[in-house]
Amino acid sequence: MAELHFFTGTMDSGKSTLALQTNHNHAARGRAGRIFTANDRAGQAQISSRLGLTHEALEVGPDFDFWRYVVESLTHGGRIDYLICDEAQFYTRDQVDQLAKVVDELQIDVFAFGILTDFRTALFEGSQRLVELADRMNVLQVEALCWCGKRATHNARTENGAMVVEGEVIVVGDVDDAGAAPADVAYEVLCRQHHRRRLTAARAKAVSLAPEPLPFG
Repeated sequence: MAELHFFTGTMDSGKSTLALQTNHNHAARGRAGRIFTANDRAGQAQISSRLGLTHEALEVGPDFDFWRYVVESLTHGGRIDYLICDEAQFYTRDQVDQLAKVVDELQIDVFAFGILTDFRTALFEGSQRLVELADRMNVLQVEALCWCGKRATHNARTENGAMVVEGEVIVVGDVDDAGAAPADVAYEVLCRQHHRRRLTAARAKAVSLAPEPLPFG
C-alpha cells in the first residue's frame, strides 16, 4: 500500500540530502519518480543539499496542482511510482491534500521533506497539514547544533546580523556562516533558550569580546 511520509527537522539536519538519497535508492530499483521543490536556496527548479548535491526538480508555485499533474502525466503514458517533495513547508494546505489524494486514489508513494516551524516558532501551513495527514512522520536523527553545543530546535532569521521575529514568512536565505560578514538575510539554528533570548552566534561572540567592567564599587 502506498503511503504519505513526512520527514522533518530543523535546518542543517539533512532533509534535502535524505530527499536525494531516497530518490536514488528508489530509482536504483527501477522505480520512476518525480522530484519537486519550492523556494530552494539554489534557485528555481533545483533541489540542493548543503553537502553540495544538486538535482533538477519541478518548482511548486502557489497554483501548482499535484493531482492534475500526476493524472495528466499518467494519461499521456508516463509512469510515476513515487514523488519526492522537498521544502514541503512552503506547500499550501490544498497541495498537501492533493498529495494525500495521489497516495490514496492512485497508490503512489509520496515522500515529503520540510521544516516544522518558521523563524517565529509558528507552524508552516504545509507542515501543519502534513502532520495532520501523513501515514508516517519521521524526525530526522541527524541533530543540528546551536552555537552553544546544545541540540538546535528552532530556526532563527537574521537581518544584517540581528535576529528578527517579525516579517514575511517566506524569505529565501541560507544558513549564516559565523566566520563571514553578516548577510542581508540569513538563517541560523538555535536551541530554545537562545532563540528566546535572541542570542545568535554573532551576538554571543560580540558579548564575549566586550571589555570586562572595572571592579570598582
